[in-house]
Amino acid sequence: MVLTKSAVYNRQLKNRRSERGQSVVELAISFVVLVMLLAVTVDGGRLFFSYIAVREAAQEGAQYGSIHPTLADFDDIEARVRDSSNSPVDLTDTSLVTVTPVLVGTDYCADGTNAIQVTVSYTFKLTMPFVSSMIGTNQFDIVLDATSNILRPQC
Repeated sequence: MVLTKSAVYNRQLKNRRSERGQSVVELAISFVVLVMLLAVTVDGGRLFFSYIAVREAAQEGAQYGSIHPTLADFDDIEARVRDSSNSPVDLTDTSLVTVTPVLVGTDYCADGTNAIQVTVSYTFKLTMPFVSSMIGTNQFDIVLDATSNILRPQC
């Protein structure tokens, strides 16, 4: 059987018509993957930035507490932590952020080895709904603590 030029052309045209929707399907799949990557990147960046803000707030409280270590100053330590930053974490929101200063040791006047530990806990909430459906939760607890030696004991 000998194929003429027109028969070969018709066969190629038929093959092209059957592949017409292929590029639309590829675009749809690629678009979904790219949107998911973008969503994970945005929420991952927010999570990392929030982690840094909470860590620095805990360090600020521990540093302040190392100079003012008495129990009467614990409210001032918490106020210092909550005033340290408002971006990206609103540290003044008591429903999402808890601050717990604790004196480590019993007699910081005797041996000078005692310290103050400040723990800051923050509930991070995801913004992208399909990220939370992929991982099964829409919030993470970020709990960080910072410890500092007491520099000015109240003896």
